[in-house]
Amino acid sequence: MTDVGIVGAGAGAAAAAFVVDGTVPDADVTVLEKSGGLCGRAATRRHGDLTYDYGANYLKSDDDRVVELITETLDDEGLVDVTEPVYTFEADGAVSPGRDADGHKWSYRQGLTQIAKRLFGRTDATVHRRTRVEAVRRVDGADGDGRWELDDADGETHGPFDVLLMNPPAPQTAELLRTAEWDDPLRETLAEAVGAVEYRSVWTAVLRYPFALDVPYYALVNTDKEHAVGWISREECKAGHVPDGETLLVVQANDAWSDAHYDDDPVENVASLAGHAAEIVGDERLADPAWTDHQGWRYALPEGGVDRGPVDSARDAGLYLLGDWVAGEGRLHAAIANGLDVGERVAYGI
Repeated sequence: MTDVGIVGAGAGAAAAAFVVDGTVPDADVTVLEKSGGLCGRAATRRHGDLTYDYGANYLKSDDDRVVELITETLDDEGLVDVTEPVYTFEADGAVSPGRDADGHKWSYRQGLTQIAKRLFGRTDATVHRRTRVEAVRRVDGADGDGRWELDDADGETHGPFDVLLMNPPAPQTAELLRTAEWDDPLRETLAEAVGAVEYRSVWTAVLRYPFALDVPYYALVNTDKEHAVGWISREECKAGHVPDGETLLVVQANDAWSDAHYDDDPVENVASLAGHAAEIVGDERLADPAWTDHQGWRYALPEGGVDRGPVDSARDAGLYLLGDWVAGEGRLHAAIANGLDVGERVAYGI
């Protein structure tokens, strides 16, 4: 039997588990996820009759393998495609058409978390939620081969695992590697490479209104990166997410604003972003939402990829790193594609 341990239950981890479980006949896959949900930043919440994706906004159709996975391999019931375009706005708030080249913009009636739920649902993997990994350890097996053990915050030990996959954002993965009990010069080199990946933070406000907006776009994106707001999208454009005649905006601040206000009073942050949304959209009613939610994403979007040399070398020790930061693109489809790649490498020993 091949024992596979996975830290984190993001989209990449779900894709890797799907491949390994379906390809390696004797694989026993265990997933440890610190939160209560699945799919990482492709996160969905529900509030009464609302369903909303408050992290990643949608899945792009930019990778053929991912398109096939979503539309053919997995059950596509409830898959929804946003047809309204993405417009742009500048620092002065001026809105203009011009960014409708995104192809498909997919979610599900039940939200983006369906991706991980459907992938894990096709496996026999054991998923432990609310289980924070605090220590990684390399141990000698009875046959002389090294294996991996994981200690969680409650003092429980998981493993040993023949193969270990690590899916948290780069800064969190780097910290686990820095403190790992792994007597190999590669550990320090790998931790340094992973720790060098920079991230953008995103502070998000979710704003509900008891009226519909009469605008021709699904979302607005700030192209010059000079406005406090980086993104505004309308969840009502996703079938099944918002009652008819209502509006639910997802307003994401840019990196500089998010860093400066990350630990400020959430009520003040929400009010500020609602005011910005009212000015950008040109509707003063948006400054006074009927209901709100919020979320800060400290490690939202990687600025680039990681040095692949140490990452590739770690595979010799049965250690695989995966995620959008390994792919070098902070997009949901990139994380899934990387997970498929890693799953295949584990399954076929490449």
